[in-house]
Amino acid sequence: MTTHSTTDSLTRAPRSSVSSAAAGAGATSARSGRRRRPSVAWLGFTPFAAYVVLFLAIPAVIAVASGFFTADGVFTFANLKALQDPTIVKAFQGSFVVSISSALLGAVIGALVCFALLGTRADGLLRTAIDSAASVLAQFGGIMLAFAFIATIGFQGFVTLWLKTTFGLDLNANGALLYSVPGLVIPYTYFEVPLMVLTFMPAMEGLKATWGEAAATLGATRFHYWTRIAMPVLAPAFWGSVLLLFANAFSSFATAAALLSQGGIVPLTIKQQLTSETVVGVSNTAGVLALGMLVVMVVVMGAYSLLQRRAARWQR
Repeated sequence: MTTHSTTDSLTRAPRSSVSSAAAGAGATSARSGRRRRPSVAWLGFTPFAAYVVLFLAIPAVIAVASGFFTADGVFTFANLKALQDPTIVKAFQGSFVVSISSALLGAVIGALVCFALLGTRADGLLRTAIDSAASVLAQFGGIMLAFAFIATIGFQGFVTLWLKTTFGLDLNANGALLYSVPGLVIPYTYFEVPLMVLTFMPAMEGLKATWGEAAATLGATRFHYWTRIAMPVLAPAFWGSVLLLFANAFSSFATAAALLSQGGIVPLTIKQQLTSETVVGVSNTAGVLALGMLVVMVVVMGAYSLLQRRAARWQR
């Protein structure tokens, strides 16, 4: 019996070897075949890649690199001392205050809107209308948005005049409300809310009805379900959306440029440095400011990516 087993193993071994060799040869042939027929699917990505390189990557590299050269083109780190200038520090503080305030306000209001939409049909008219409006209003910015707010709550805005004549309330009693750095929070929050609806609604829709049913079966109230189950689950998606809103506000320029003539936030200070020679005392200060903005955006988007990865665990 031992002899037959040995014989069988000796006879099977070459067959398996031949089969393995044939399989390996087939795999090699398949691989070589794939190599002979290179896919051209990547050509579809070429226009977008060219657009990103020409209009995003190259300008960003040039802008940041300019902060490391003098006006004569000599490499130096001395320009970085511009980040210690009180004017530059105040500009970064203004950008952080406006961005954080508008991001938190937009996130809270947008989350409440998403919560209200959970009670509607996903394919209903109301949900479709709000989704469409949010998609449009999230892109409504720049000069048009500034003009809309000037006509509404500017010095002669209809809401300003109505409050003054009807209730004796002057919105600009303590200074220009809309034409100041803190006043930017109002128009910024306007386009942050629809962006929050677009980014946070998928996470709200991902809440499984079975979780609420299981909690109710175990005796949990609706308050307990939201505070101990839903909100902890939604927390990564919520804070990720807050970071996205912060980045959106931190990099906004056109609306602020239409309302403020001088600096006060980093994008306007960069414009001021590019159009005026009354600089901080070092050359290429705009490039140094661009470097500071890039560092902030890299940190924010890195944290956003980590939170999105964590939020995606329970959405699979």
